[in-house]
Amino acid sequence: MQDLFPILMVLAMLTVVGSLFVGLFFMARGGRGDPRRSNKAMRLRVMLQGVALLLFVLAILTRG
Repeated sequence: MQDLFPILMVLAMLTVVGSLFVGLFFMARGGRGDPRRSNKAMRLRVMLQGVALLLFVLAILTRG
């Protein structure tokens, strides 16, 4: 189980970075894009950050 947490944390962090770049791409397009898409991408990033943080806390608690 302890080998699983680092792998999941890295995957969670990579998805956070990926969603950040997607959100930035939508925001950088300015008025040409749909602002709702940018907003959804940033909300997804926040949720993924929460998952990454939760995995980090669980890894610390189970390390014991």
